[in-house]
Amino acid sequence: METNDELCLCFHVTHRKVANFIRIEKPHRVAQLSECYGAGTGCGWCRPFLERMFESAQCQKQEETDLPTADAYARQRSRYIRSGGGTPPPEATAMVPENDSK
Repeated sequence: METNDELCLCFHVTHRKVANFIRIEKPHRVAQLSECYGAGTGCGWCRPFLERMFESAQCQKQEETDLPTADAYARQRSRYIRSGGGTPPPEATAMVPENDSK
């Protein structure tokens, strides 16, 4: 995942926005990342990834958090939603068509 790719597909929050929020605001709990434009408060798909970024920052790791490519991330989220994992808001990034989500 590139820095300008969306991490929270429900509220269009990029990886860069979350990384900057963590760096500048220095949240004490992962739940505080929701203050970054609502990240993690939609379907819930991005929460594990937000937790990884938060934990990496808490450990003061400089390496990049291991995230899938933007396309793989969107396909995985679409499968998650189709399986009943969460309900995105109407303004969320559209799901990948089922025939594309291999």
